[in-house]
Amino acid sequence: QVQLVESGGGLVQAGGSLRLSCRVTGFNYGHFAIGWFRQSPGKDREGVSTISVRDGDTVYADSVKGRFTISKDSNKSPVTVYLQMNNLKPEDTAVYYCAGDLLPLPLGLKEGEYDYWGQGTRVTVSS
Repeated sequence: QVQLVESGGGLVQAGGSLRLSCRVTGFNYGHFAIGWFRQSPGKDREGVSTISVRDGDTVYADSVKGRFTISKDSNKSPVTVYLQMNNLKPEDTAVYYCAGDLLPLPLGLKEGEYDYWGQGTRVTVSS
């Protein structure tokens, strides 16, 4: 059974940094992708970044390019996927979720493509 557990959220001032972690266990596939999504109050959940566990391919939303970096510590299960967030802005405030699924390359950031989800971790950026 695939399980995802996020950690690392918190309160930070604008311009600061945070690193989120997502520990993923229970998958035995090749092209397993793990993505980060976020949801702000009153808004739809949006894709932030995703990474292929085996190949390391990455995708970023335009809103975070150059500020966020996704990485992983392994190319198989179990794996921890990190989201390093620098130069944070108040508009980055959201609950951040990691999600995973078996996906072909090239990867995408469509919420519906991911079946396995973590519980979320809250990030608040003060101005």
